[in-house]
Amino acid sequence: MFRDRFWWCVLLTLPTLVWGHMLPQALGYHAPVFWGSHWIAAACSTMVFVYGGMPFLKGAWREVTDGVPGMMTLIALAIGVAFTFSAAVTLGYPGMPLWEELATLVTVMLLGHWLEMRSIAQAHGALGELAKLLPDKATRVLAGPSGAELTEDVLVTALNDRDVVLVRPGEQLPADGVVLSGASAVNEAAMTGESLPVARTTGAMVVAGTINGSGALRVEVRATGDRTALAGIMRLVDEAQRSRSEAQALADRAAGWLTWVALGVGGLTLAVWLLVGATPAYAVERLVTTLVVACPHALGLAIPLVVAISTSLGARHGLLVRDRRGLEEARRIDTVVFDKTGTLTRGLFGVVDVTVAPGWIAADVLRVAATVEGDSEHPIAHGVVRSARERGLDPGVATDFQALPGRGVRAVVDGKTIYVGGPALVESLGVTLPPALMVARDAAVMRGQTAVMVMQETARGGRASPPEVCAVLALADQVRPEATAAVRTLQGMRITVVMLTGDARSVAQGVARSLGIETVFAEVLPEQKAERIQQLKRRGQHVAMVGDGVNDAPAMLNADVSIAIGAGTSVAVEAGDVVLVRNDPRDVARIIQLSRATYRKMVQNLWWAVGYNVVALPLAAGVLAPWGVVLSPAIGAVLMSASTLIVAANAQLLRRESLN
Repeated sequence: MFRDRFWWCVLLTLPTLVWGHMLPQALGYHAPVFWGSHWIAAACSTMVFVYGGMPFLKGAWREVTDGVPGMMTLIALAIGVAFTFSAAVTLGYPGMPLWEELATLVTVMLLGHWLEMRSIAQAHGALGELAKLLPDKATRVLAGPSGAELTEDVLVTALNDRDVVLVRPGEQLPADGVVLSGASAVNEAAMTGESLPVARTTGAMVVAGTINGSGALRVEVRATGDRTALAGIMRLVDEAQRSRSEAQALADRAAGWLTWVALGVGGLTLAVWLLVGATPAYAVERLVTTLVVACPHALGLAIPLVVAISTSLGARHGLLVRDRRGLEEARRIDTVVFDKTGTLTRGLFGVVDVTVAPGWIAADVLRVAATVEGDSEHPIAHGVVRSARERGLDPGVATDFQALPGRGVRAVVDGKTIYVGGPALVESLGVTLPPALMVARDAAVMRGQTAVMVMQETARGGRASPPEVCAVLALADQVRPEATAAVRTLQGMRITVVMLTGDARSVAQGVARSLGIETVFAEVLPEQKAERIQQLKRRGQHVAMVGDGVNDAPAMLNADVSIAIGAGTSVAVEAGDVVLVRNDPRDVARIIQLSRATYRKMVQNLWWAVGYNVVALPLAAGVLAPWGVVLSPAIGAVLMSASTLIVAANAQLLRRESLN
């Protein structure tokens, strides 16, 4: 709208300038004279006022009726006074009309608003880009006669839970769901900020809007429409961009004060110039210039544009801001408290150490143990199998599997009987651990880890003898690979890192030592976690709490900033000011970096917006007129628009911030 009105007003302003008085005087030419030519400037400027000025007049009416006069009110007063005075002069009142100033002023204001709206639209473009991630159609899989598979193309809106969709290579996933068959690498960058494709196989969760790689996937739909992770992200981004921060409230109050200051200075300027004997035309020109220059445009744009850009920037890096005040407060954080399980650790058992007896190879023992444990449902068994596969060891096939309740398991692998279990199994078999393995077992227990022995049955002289102990596997809740880097980065930023957990002290201390965390609160019940946060705050520390938003919710709500670990398929974690989509603790440092960069831009823009008015208002009022320094309304409009564009350009520089 502003663009279209601007170009039409440019066409109307040109004849206003040609048949006006400023341009002929400046360039020393005489405009063509013909019947009615003396009305051209008035007629064209009036059309500019009515057509181009209408958005400002309507905006002023809304501000006045709402009882909050502001930017639009000042612009409407400026162009209204210029139009009324010019019309009066044209109809016979003595003085010089301001038709050129009026037309130029409206045109420049339209240009400024057009460019401003473009900046805002670009800043809010994250929502539009997210909306584009969802395809219009999907391929639904149906069961045909004789069990044959049929497919049909349907609109995404026609999908229902439990439908099965075929996602071909290169296609976007139409809904959240679970992979039923197939394997592929899925590009989740738009959702999580993760640059590398993520492997997705049978049983894996996938989310709408991500891009399938080279393999075909059959996915059972679990969520569509507004229930998808993509829709949740869009809601969070929209809410964050519309939320108000403390800096925004300050800027709004300053803009309100500036409006009243401008009205007062404008009235005083008019009165003073009339009292000192200036012509009414000159006095009105000073009034109009003052009102235009004082428009709190830059001040009103200083914060919202930074808010929109920082929110979009965060979303692209997997940081979803739910509460603007939380992001604003993050710059003050000097203490970060991590919950352990699921935050610094994976929340899954895994083999963290393998100590083998002489003559045995760790990889071989782990593969054999995983083969035996493959048929067990115990969490420790799952941890052994998972750890073997993560190391590229494919478990073989076991026979004669037998679960030994409370002790472990037994099976035959490659013709040999293998036992895997804990101390109770060792004791029942009458096995004695070699000294080196006994030391490894005791060390694992001291670290709060679970020690599992792998034993192979042997026969000597044709008689069965106690199994031989091959190795001791130490299992624990595995530390996330990213956790060490996360802790070191925060400590490098001079931020104290604290671990808060309900786990046993020995377990917590073991994880803390591996990560370099010195302060540990262990064996803390969920209801006691909030009190620990309060203790830190009473010491004068600004605390951020990082957790999963469930058991940690009370502690998170008591922290200055709450940061929720949320998977890509569950982004609406209600307890968090900020949600980490990637489940990556390194993103905590990125939040603080983004907060600091955002605050710097806010402060820079506020200083510019206020400083501009401190300098420009006296010039507009004419305090330097005795020395020949006078601003015309058109120049005032250019300065005001320039200040707005400078604020917008400075805010856009936030996009270049590197969140490493």
